[in-house]
Amino acid sequence: MNGLASVLLLLSLPGARFTPPPAKPPVESRVAHTPHKGGQWYFAQTGHAVYCYGPVMFVTSPTGDLQRVATFCQNDQAMVPLKE
Repeated sequence: MNGLASVLLLLSLPGARFTPPPAKPPVESRVAHTPHKGGQWYFAQTGHAVYCYGPVMFVTSPTGDLQRVATFCQNDQAMVPLKE
């Protein structure tokens, strides 16, 4: 009984109440944008823009014509045919 009375007395004191920890400031959810290094944007034959790191080359197409391609592009594409 004596212990119960002391616990109630401690909880009734103004400074003894449980206070939640202060709220943390919101974390910035944006990812830092890193600039591209050593590459260039090209206009692909499909109509999309592609970013490639390698040189532009001419390769022979299956029909025997020369085709201009950009090499070592994003999304693991080795060669992307370019629009003329």
